[in-house]
Amino acid sequence: MPIDHKQPYDETNIFARILRGELPAKTVFETEHALAFHDINPVSAVHVLVIPKGAYVSWEDFSANASDAEIAGFVRAVGETARIVGAEPQGYRLLANTGKRAGQEVPHLHVHIFGGQPLGPMLAR
Repeated sequence: MPIDHKQPYDETNIFARILRGELPAKTVFETEHALAFHDINPVSAVHVLVIPKGAYVSWEDFSANASDAEIAGFVRAVGETARIVGAEPQGYRLLANTGKRAGQEVPHLHVHIFGGQPLGPMLAR
């Protein structure tokens, strides 16, 4: 169910629980500022999530409140993860939903990396 990205950070969300080691994840890459792991319900041949380790609900929250080091570390982790999973040579798509109308379901900023196959148009027409 889509969430309201203007609400305070929810420490019980699934990604917070993964970061605390309460739930397993198939890790692809990890740094001081980010964790990348395979999506449990992939919709493309390559489908990986990258999350910041800080408690940020959305891009809006992250861009306003994260330190420069967190922002740089997260952005670099997205690029490195795409290289690690082999998506970079043929191209890939990044997706980050923010808020109800975009379909954000987890109240923790996350970027989807899709690749490994033709992905079609960005939005249904």
